[in-house]
Amino acid sequence: MTTKLIKGGTVFVNGHLVKTDVRIADDKIQAIGNDLPAADETIDATNKLVAPGLVDVHVHFREPGQTYKETIEAGSKAAAHGGFTTVGAMPNVDPVPDTPARMQAQTSLNQKEGVVHIFQYGAITHGRTSEELVDFHGLKQAGAYAFSNDGSGVQTAGTMYQAMEGIAKEKMILAAHVEDDSLLFGGIMNAGKRAEELGLPGAPSVSESAQVARDLVLANATGVHYHICHVSTKESVAMVRFAKSQGVNVTCEASPHHLLLADQDIPANNSYYKMNPPLRHEDDRQALIEGLLDGTVDMIATDHAPHSQAEKSKDDMRGAANGITGSETAFPMMYTKFVKGGICTLEQLLNWMSTNPADIFGLHEAGHLEPGKPADIVIFDLTTQRTLNEADYLSKGVNNPFTGEQVYGTADLTLVDGKVVYQR
Repeated sequence: MTTKLIKGGTVFVNGHLVKTDVRIADDKIQAIGNDLPAADETIDATNKLVAPGLVDVHVHFREPGQTYKETIEAGSKAAAHGGFTTVGAMPNVDPVPDTPARMQAQTSLNQKEGVVHIFQYGAITHGRTSEELVDFHGLKQAGAYAFSNDGSGVQTAGTMYQAMEGIAKEKMILAAHVEDDSLLFGGIMNAGKRAEELGLPGAPSVSESAQVARDLVLANATGVHYHICHVSTKESVAMVRFAKSQGVNVTCEASPHHLLLADQDIPANNSYYKMNPPLRHEDDRQALIEGLLDGTVDMIATDHAPHSQAEKSKDDMRGAANGITGSETAFPMMYTKFVKGGICTLEQLLNWMSTNPADIFGLHEAGHLEPGKPADIVIFDLTTQRTLNEADYLSKGVNNPFTGEQVYGTADLTLVDGKVVYQR
Protein backbone atom coordinates (compact mmCIF):
# COMPACT_ATOMS: atom_id res chain seq x y z
CA MET A 1 0.00 0.00 0.00
CA THR A 2 1.38 3.41 -1.01
CA THR A 3 0.61 6.22 1.41
CA LYS A 4 0.85 10.01 1.13
CA LEU A 5 0.36 12.66 3.80
CA ILE A 6 -0.63 16.20 2.73
CA LYS A 7 0.51 18.24 5.70
CA GLY A 8 0.09 21.78 6.98
CA GLY A 9 -2.49 23.05 4.48
CA THR A 10 -5.86 24.76 4.75
CA VAL A 11 -8.31 22.06 3.69
CA PHE A 12 -11.78 22.63 2.21
CA VAL A 13 -13.87 20.00 3.97
CA ASN A 14 -17.66 19.91 4.54
CA GLY A 15 -17.99 23.44 3.16
CA HIS A 16 -15.45 24.91 5.58
CA LEU A 17 -11.76 25.83 5.48
CA VAL A 18 -9.87 23.96 8.20
CA LYS A 19 -6.16 23.73 9.11
CA THR A 20 -5.69 19.98 8.97
CA ASP A 21 -3.91 17.12 7.19
CA VAL A 22 -5.05 14.56 4.60
CA ARG A 23 -3.73 10.99 4.48
CA ILE A 24 -4.03 8.99 1.26
CA ALA A 25 -3.71 5.21 0.97
CA ASP A 26 -3.32 4.01 -2.62
CA ASP A 27 -6.07 5.78 -4.59
CA LYS A 28 -8.39 6.82 -1.74
CA ILE A 29 -8.54 9.36 1.07
CA GLN A 30 -7.89 7.36 4.24
CA ALA A 31 -8.21 10.04 6.89
CA ILE A 32 -8.55 13.80 7.44
CA GLY A 33 -7.34 15.21 10.75
CA ASN A 34 -4.39 16.21 12.88
CA ASP A 35 -1.70 13.88 14.28
CA LEU A 36 -2.16 11.37 11.46
CA PRO A 37 0.43 8.58 11.16
CA ALA A 38 3.50 9.15 8.96
CA ALA A 39 3.34 8.07 5.32
CA ASP A 40 5.68 6.93 2.54
CA GLU A 41 5.58 10.44 1.12
CA THR A 42 4.86 13.76 2.82
CA ILE A 43 3.58 16.67 0.72
CA ASP A 44 4.17 20.05 2.37
CA ALA A 45 1.06 22.21 1.89
CA THR A 46 2.03 24.99 4.34
CA ASN A 47 0.28 28.26 3.35
CA LYS A 48 -1.52 26.39 0.54
CA LEU A 49 -5.16 25.54 -0.12
CA VAL A 50 -6.00 21.81 -0.28
CA ALA A 51 -9.30 21.35 -2.13
CA PRO A 52 -11.36 18.63 -3.76
CA GLY A 53 -10.41 18.43 -7.43
CA LEU A 54 -12.44 20.98 -9.38
CA VAL A 55 -15.36 19.74 -11.50
CA ASP A 56 -16.04 21.26 -14.93
CA VAL A 57 -19.24 20.04 -16.58
CA HIS A 58 -18.47 21.74 -19.90
CA VAL A 59 -15.33 21.10 -21.98
CA HIS A 60 -14.54 20.42 -25.65
CA PHE A 61 -11.75 17.91 -26.25
CA ARG A 62 -12.14 17.72 -30.08
CA GLU A 63 -11.07 14.06 -30.39
CA PRO A 64 -11.87 12.24 -32.63
CA GLY A 65 -12.17 14.35 -35.73
CA GLN A 66 -10.51 17.65 -34.86
CA THR A 67 -7.26 16.70 -33.14
CA TYR A 68 -5.48 19.64 -34.78
CA LYS A 69 -7.41 21.80 -32.26
CA GLU A 70 -7.07 19.58 -29.17
CA THR A 71 -6.66 15.96 -28.10
CA ILE A 72 -8.15 14.16 -25.11
CA GLU A 73 -4.64 13.88 -23.68
CA ALA A 74 -3.82 17.59 -24.10
CA GLY A 75 -7.27 18.71 -22.96
CA SER A 76 -7.22 16.53 -19.85
CA LYS A 77 -3.66 17.65 -18.99
CA ALA A 78 -4.84 21.26 -19.35
CA ALA A 79 -7.73 20.46 -17.00
CA ALA A 80 -5.30 18.98 -14.44
CA HIS A 81 -3.09 22.08 -14.78
CA GLY A 82 -6.13 24.18 -13.89
CA GLY A 83 -6.95 22.03 -10.84
CA PHE A 84 -9.80 20.05 -12.44
CA THR A 85 -9.99 16.31 -11.78
CA THR A 86 -13.43 15.64 -13.29
CA VAL A 87 -14.83 17.04 -16.55
CA GLY A 88 -17.88 16.59 -18.78
CA ALA A 89 -16.91 16.33 -22.47
CA MET A 90 -19.34 17.73 -25.03
CA PRO A 91 -20.36 15.61 -28.03
CA ASN A 92 -19.32 17.93 -30.85
CA VAL A 93 -16.63 15.52 -32.07
CA ASP A 94 -16.60 13.53 -35.31
CA PRO A 95 -18.21 11.03 -35.29
CA VAL A 96 -20.80 12.41 -32.85
CA PRO A 97 -21.55 9.95 -30.00
CA ASP A 98 -25.16 9.57 -31.13
CA THR A 99 -25.44 5.74 -31.18
CA PRO A 100 -24.64 3.25 -28.40
CA ALA A 101 -21.64 1.90 -30.39
CA ARG A 102 -20.20 5.39 -30.92
CA MET A 103 -20.79 6.27 -27.27
CA GLN A 104 -18.98 3.13 -26.16
CA ALA A 105 -16.05 3.90 -28.47
CA GLN A 106 -15.89 7.49 -27.19
CA THR A 107 -15.93 6.53 -23.50
CA SER A 108 -13.20 3.92 -24.11
CA LEU A 109 -11.08 6.54 -25.89
CA ASN A 110 -11.63 9.05 -23.05
CA GLN A 111 -10.51 6.46 -20.52
CA LYS A 112 -7.45 5.44 -22.53
CA GLU A 113 -6.20 8.96 -23.33
CA GLY A 114 -7.37 11.10 -20.40
CA VAL A 115 -5.45 11.84 -17.20
CA VAL A 116 -8.57 13.09 -15.34
CA HIS A 117 -12.05 11.57 -14.97
CA ILE A 118 -13.96 12.30 -18.19
CA PHE A 119 -17.75 11.94 -18.30
CA GLN A 120 -19.19 11.95 -21.79
CA TYR A 121 -22.32 13.73 -23.04
CA GLY A 122 -24.46 11.98 -25.59
CA ALA A 123 -26.07 14.03 -28.35
CA ILE A 124 -29.77 14.91 -28.14
CA THR A 125 -30.30 14.44 -31.88
CA HIS A 126 -28.44 12.50 -34.56
CA GLY A 127 -25.48 14.48 -35.86
CA ARG A 128 -26.24 17.05 -33.13
CA THR A 129 -28.11 19.25 -35.62
CA SER A 130 -30.93 17.13 -37.06
CA GLU A 131 -34.43 16.74 -35.68
CA GLU A 132 -34.09 12.96 -35.25
CA LEU A 133 -33.81 11.97 -31.59
CA VAL A 134 -31.15 9.51 -30.43
CA ASP A 135 -31.81 6.31 -28.47
CA PHE A 136 -31.58 7.85 -24.98
CA HIS A 137 -31.81 4.53 -23.15
CA GLY A 138 -29.17 2.90 -25.39
CA LEU A 139 -26.79 5.83 -24.97
CA LYS A 140 -27.27 5.83 -21.19
CA GLN A 141 -26.45 2.10 -21.09
CA ALA A 142 -23.35 2.76 -23.25
CA GLY A 143 -21.99 5.35 -20.80
CA ALA A 144 -23.59 8.76 -21.46
CA TYR A 145 -23.80 10.82 -18.26
CA ALA A 146 -26.07 13.54 -19.68
CA PHE A 147 -27.33 14.76 -23.07
CA SER A 148 -26.49 17.93 -25.00
CA ASN A 149 -26.30 19.35 -28.53
CA ASP A 150 -23.84 21.96 -27.31
CA GLY A 151 -22.77 24.31 -30.07
CA SER A 152 -26.27 24.19 -31.54
CA GLY A 153 -29.64 25.08 -30.09
CA VAL A 154 -32.50 22.62 -30.64
CA GLN A 155 -34.50 24.73 -33.10
CA THR A 156 -37.90 23.03 -32.99
CA ALA A 157 -40.11 23.09 -29.90
CA GLY A 158 -41.62 19.70 -30.76
CA THR A 159 -38.18 18.08 -30.96
CA MET A 160 -37.18 19.62 -27.63
CA TYR A 161 -40.42 18.52 -25.98
CA GLN A 162 -39.95 14.91 -27.13
CA ALA A 163 -36.27 14.98 -26.12
CA MET A 164 -37.21 16.18 -22.65
CA GLU A 165 -39.81 13.42 -22.33
CA GLY A 166 -37.28 10.76 -23.35
CA ILE A 167 -34.49 12.10 -21.14
CA ALA A 168 -36.84 12.53 -18.15
CA LYS A 169 -37.82 8.87 -18.52
CA GLU A 170 -34.14 7.93 -18.14
CA LYS A 171 -33.83 10.28 -15.11
CA MET A 172 -30.97 12.06 -16.90
CA ILE A 173 -29.98 15.71 -17.42
CA LEU A 174 -30.65 17.63 -20.62
CA ALA A 175 -27.94 20.32 -20.90
CA ALA A 176 -29.09 22.88 -23.46
CA HIS A 177 -27.18 25.28 -25.65
CA VAL A 178 -29.94 27.89 -25.90
CA GLU A 179 -29.88 29.77 -29.18
CA ASP A 180 -32.63 30.51 -31.66
CA ASP A 181 -30.86 30.68 -35.03
CA SER A 182 -33.69 32.73 -36.57
CA LEU A 183 -32.90 35.58 -34.16
CA LEU A 184 -29.14 35.83 -34.91
CA PHE A 185 -29.46 37.95 -38.10
CA GLY A 186 -25.86 37.20 -39.06
CA GLY A 187 -24.47 38.72 -35.86
CA ILE A 188 -21.00 37.73 -34.68
CA MET A 189 -20.96 39.61 -31.37
CA ASN A 190 -23.57 41.04 -29.00
CA ALA A 191 -25.72 43.71 -30.64
CA GLY A 192 -25.29 47.16 -29.16
CA LYS A 193 -23.01 50.18 -28.86
CA ARG A 194 -19.70 48.26 -28.89
CA ALA A 195 -20.64 46.25 -31.99
CA GLU A 196 -21.47 49.53 -33.74
CA GLU A 197 -18.16 51.11 -32.65
CA LEU A 198 -16.25 48.11 -34.02
CA GLY A 199 -18.32 48.03 -37.23
CA LEU A 200 -19.30 44.41 -36.61
CA PRO A 201 -22.74 42.82 -37.09
CA GLY A 202 -24.53 42.26 -33.78
CA ALA A 203 -26.84 39.47 -32.67
CA PRO A 204 -29.58 40.45 -30.19
CA SER A 205 -29.50 38.76 -26.78
CA VAL A 206 -33.11 37.57 -27.27
CA SER A 207 -31.61 34.79 -29.42
CA GLU A 208 -30.76 33.20 -26.05
CA SER A 209 -33.56 34.35 -23.76
CA ALA A 210 -36.40 33.53 -26.18
CA GLN A 211 -35.29 29.90 -26.26
CA VAL A 212 -34.81 29.82 -22.47
CA ALA A 213 -38.44 30.97 -22.12
CA ARG A 214 -39.65 28.22 -24.47
CA ASP A 215 -37.59 25.52 -22.76
CA LEU A 216 -38.60 26.44 -19.21
CA VAL A 217 -42.26 25.99 -20.15
CA LEU A 218 -41.43 22.63 -21.77
CA ALA A 219 -39.29 21.55 -18.80
CA ASN A 220 -42.17 22.34 -16.46
CA ALA A 221 -44.51 20.23 -18.60
CA THR A 222 -42.14 17.23 -18.86
CA GLY A 223 -40.44 17.28 -15.44
CA VAL A 224 -36.99 16.81 -17.01
CA HIS A 225 -33.88 18.07 -15.20
CA TYR A 226 -33.15 20.96 -17.56
CA HIS A 227 -29.67 22.48 -17.31
CA ILE A 228 -28.77 25.65 -19.21
CA CYS A 229 -25.22 25.86 -20.55
CA HIS A 230 -23.27 29.14 -20.37
CA VAL A 231 -26.20 31.39 -19.40
CA SER A 232 -25.33 34.96 -20.42
CA THR A 233 -28.28 37.41 -20.33
CA LYS A 234 -30.10 39.19 -17.51
CA GLU A 235 -33.45 38.02 -18.91
CA SER A 236 -32.31 34.38 -18.80
CA VAL A 237 -31.21 34.76 -15.16
CA ALA A 238 -34.53 36.39 -14.20
CA MET A 239 -36.52 33.62 -15.89
CA VAL A 240 -34.48 30.87 -14.21
CA ARG A 241 -34.97 32.58 -10.84
CA PHE A 242 -38.74 32.68 -11.40
CA ALA A 243 -38.85 29.09 -12.72
CA LYS A 244 -36.99 27.82 -9.64
CA SER A 245 -39.50 29.62 -7.41
CA GLN A 246 -42.27 27.75 -9.27
CA GLY A 247 -40.63 24.37 -8.72
CA VAL A 248 -39.27 23.81 -12.24
CA ASN A 249 -36.34 21.35 -12.17
CA VAL A 250 -33.83 23.77 -13.70
CA THR A 251 -30.13 24.42 -13.06
CA CYS A 252 -27.63 26.55 -14.95
CA GLU A 253 -23.97 27.40 -15.28
CA ALA A 254 -22.07 30.60 -16.05
CA SER A 255 -18.65 30.70 -17.66
CA PRO A 256 -15.71 32.69 -16.25
CA HIS A 257 -15.55 34.87 -19.37
CA HIS A 258 -19.18 35.99 -19.06
CA LEU A 259 -18.63 36.70 -15.35
CA LEU A 260 -15.39 38.64 -15.90
CA LEU A 261 -15.92 40.48 -19.20
CA ALA A 262 -18.62 42.50 -20.96
CA ASP A 263 -18.77 43.54 -24.61
CA GLN A 264 -17.44 46.98 -23.67
CA ASP A 265 -14.19 45.24 -22.59
CA ILE A 266 -13.50 44.01 -26.14
CA PRO A 267 -10.48 46.19 -27.00
CA ALA A 268 -10.63 45.84 -30.79
CA ASN A 269 -11.85 43.56 -33.56
CA ASN A 270 -9.94 40.66 -31.98
CA SER A 271 -11.08 37.06 -32.47
CA TYR A 272 -9.80 36.02 -29.02
CA TYR A 273 -12.96 37.79 -27.78
CA LYS A 274 -15.28 35.91 -30.16
CA MET A 275 -17.35 33.27 -28.41
CA ASN A 276 -20.84 31.81 -28.39
CA PRO A 277 -22.80 33.07 -26.55
CA PRO A 278 -20.97 36.37 -27.09
CA LEU A 279 -19.86 38.69 -24.31
CA ARG A 280 -22.98 40.64 -23.29
CA HIS A 281 -23.62 44.09 -21.81
CA GLU A 282 -22.31 45.07 -18.38
CA ASP A 283 -25.80 44.82 -16.84
CA ASP A 284 -25.99 41.20 -18.07
CA ARG A 285 -22.64 40.50 -16.40
CA GLN A 286 -23.86 42.03 -13.14
CA ALA A 287 -27.05 39.92 -13.34
CA LEU A 288 -24.93 36.77 -13.66
CA ILE A 289 -22.95 37.74 -10.55
CA GLU A 290 -26.17 38.44 -8.62
CA GLY A 291 -27.49 35.09 -9.84
CA LEU A 292 -24.43 33.26 -8.55
CA LEU A 293 -24.63 34.99 -5.19
CA ASP A 294 -28.34 34.24 -4.67
CA GLY A 295 -28.22 30.65 -5.95
CA THR A 296 -30.04 31.20 -9.26
CA VAL A 297 -26.84 30.31 -11.14
CA ASP A 298 -25.68 27.01 -9.67
CA MET A 299 -22.11 26.63 -10.86
CA ILE A 300 -19.20 27.90 -12.94
CA ALA A 301 -18.19 25.86 -16.01
CA THR A 302 -15.41 26.83 -18.40
CA ASP A 303 -16.75 25.95 -21.88
CA HIS A 304 -13.06 25.21 -22.68
CA ALA A 305 -13.06 25.56 -26.49
CA PRO A 306 -9.60 25.24 -28.07
CA HIS A 307 -9.02 26.18 -31.71
CA SER A 308 -6.00 26.31 -34.00
CA GLN A 309 -4.06 29.54 -34.50
CA ALA A 310 -5.33 29.75 -38.09
CA GLU A 311 -8.96 29.60 -36.92
CA LYS A 312 -8.34 32.37 -34.39
CA SER A 313 -6.15 34.71 -36.41
CA LYS A 314 -6.53 37.61 -34.05
CA ASP A 315 -7.20 40.58 -36.26
CA ASP A 316 -10.78 39.86 -37.37
CA MET A 317 -13.78 38.21 -35.75
CA ARG A 318 -15.41 37.71 -39.13
CA GLY A 319 -14.81 34.12 -40.21
CA ALA A 320 -13.01 33.21 -36.96
CA ALA A 321 -14.15 30.23 -34.90
CA ASN A 322 -16.22 30.81 -31.74
CA GLY A 323 -14.74 30.02 -28.34
CA ILE A 324 -11.84 30.42 -25.94
CA THR A 325 -9.84 28.05 -23.78
CA GLY A 326 -10.68 28.07 -20.09
CA SER A 327 -9.42 25.05 -18.16
CA GLU A 328 -6.07 26.56 -17.19
CA THR A 329 -7.20 30.11 -16.40
CA ALA A 330 -10.63 29.64 -14.76
CA PHE A 331 -9.71 29.18 -11.11
CA PRO A 332 -6.85 31.72 -10.95
CA MET A 333 -8.93 34.37 -12.74
CA MET A 334 -12.01 33.77 -10.58
CA TYR A 335 -9.96 33.66 -7.38
CA THR A 336 -8.05 36.84 -8.25
CA LYS A 337 -11.01 38.90 -9.47
CA PHE A 338 -13.83 37.56 -7.28
CA VAL A 339 -12.30 36.34 -4.00
CA LYS A 340 -9.42 38.82 -3.74
CA GLY A 341 -11.75 41.40 -5.33
CA GLY A 342 -14.23 40.96 -2.47
CA ILE A 343 -17.18 39.76 -4.57
CA CYS A 344 -17.41 36.29 -2.99
CA THR A 345 -15.69 34.08 -0.43
CA LEU A 346 -13.25 31.30 -1.24
CA GLU A 347 -15.77 28.80 0.13
CA GLN A 348 -18.42 30.06 -2.32
CA LEU A 349 -16.01 29.80 -5.24
CA LEU A 350 -15.07 26.22 -4.32
CA ASN A 351 -18.74 25.31 -4.04
CA TRP A 352 -19.44 26.76 -7.52
CA MET A 353 -16.42 25.06 -9.10
CA SER A 354 -16.40 21.72 -7.32
CA THR A 355 -19.12 20.73 -4.85
CA ASN A 356 -22.22 22.05 -6.67
CA PRO A 357 -21.43 20.65 -10.14
CA ALA A 358 -20.56 17.27 -8.63
CA ASP A 359 -23.75 17.14 -6.56
CA ILE A 360 -26.08 18.43 -9.29
CA PHE A 361 -24.72 16.07 -11.98
CA GLY A 362 -24.74 13.10 -9.61
CA LEU A 363 -20.95 12.64 -9.67
CA HIS A 364 -20.93 11.08 -6.22
CA GLU A 365 -17.18 10.41 -6.08
CA ALA A 366 -16.25 14.03 -6.87
CA GLY A 367 -16.53 17.44 -5.22
CA HIS A 368 -15.92 16.42 -1.59
CA LEU A 369 -12.89 15.44 0.49
CA GLU A 370 -14.04 12.53 2.68
CA PRO A 371 -12.45 9.31 3.93
CA GLY A 372 -13.28 6.53 1.48
CA LYS A 373 -13.63 8.87 -1.53
CA PRO A 374 -11.11 8.84 -4.41
CA ALA A 375 -8.03 10.96 -3.71
CA ASP A 376 -8.92 13.60 -6.33
CA ILE A 377 -7.21 16.58 -4.76
CA VAL A 378 -5.72 19.90 -5.88
CA ILE A 379 -3.25 22.06 -3.97
CA PHE A 380 -3.46 25.75 -4.89
CA ASP A 381 -0.91 28.47 -4.16
CA LEU A 382 -2.98 31.48 -3.12
CA THR A 383 -0.08 33.74 -2.16
CA THR A 384 2.30 33.81 -5.14
CA GLN A 385 1.44 36.16 -7.99
CA ARG A 386 2.06 34.71 -11.43
CA THR A 387 1.47 35.83 -15.02
CA LEU A 388 -0.79 33.73 -17.23
CA ASN A 389 1.64 32.79 -19.96
CA GLU A 390 0.97 31.13 -23.29
CA ALA A 391 4.17 29.09 -22.96
CA ASP A 392 2.81 27.42 -19.79
CA TYR A 393 -0.45 26.18 -21.32
CA LEU A 394 -0.80 22.42 -21.77
CA SER A 395 -3.83 22.74 -24.07
CA LYS A 396 -3.11 22.79 -27.80
CA GLY A 397 -5.28 25.92 -27.93
CA VAL A 398 -3.88 29.27 -26.82
CA ASN A 399 -6.99 31.28 -27.79
CA ASN A 400 -7.51 32.99 -24.45
CA PRO A 401 -8.10 36.71 -23.77
CA PHE A 402 -6.76 36.40 -20.20
CA THR A 403 -3.18 35.61 -21.25
CA GLY A 404 -0.88 38.20 -19.66
CA GLU A 405 -3.09 38.74 -16.58
CA GLN A 406 -1.41 38.77 -13.15
CA VAL A 407 -3.14 36.16 -11.01
CA TYR A 408 -3.09 34.31 -7.71
CA GLY A 409 -4.43 30.80 -7.13
CA THR A 410 -2.48 28.67 -9.59
CA ALA A 411 -2.36 24.91 -9.04
CA ASP A 412 0.84 23.45 -7.58
CA LEU A 413 -0.20 19.81 -7.57
CA THR A 414 -3.18 17.83 -8.88
CA LEU A 415 -3.88 14.24 -7.85
CA VAL A 416 -6.37 11.91 -9.54
CA ASP A 417 -6.99 8.65 -7.68
CA GLY A 418 -3.94 9.48 -5.57
CA LYS A 419 -1.62 9.76 -8.61
CA VAL A 420 0.12 13.00 -9.60
CA VAL A 421 -1.33 14.20 -12.93
CA TYR A 422 0.04 17.75 -12.71
CA GLN A 423 2.92 19.21 -10.73
CA ARG A 424 4.30 22.71 -11.04
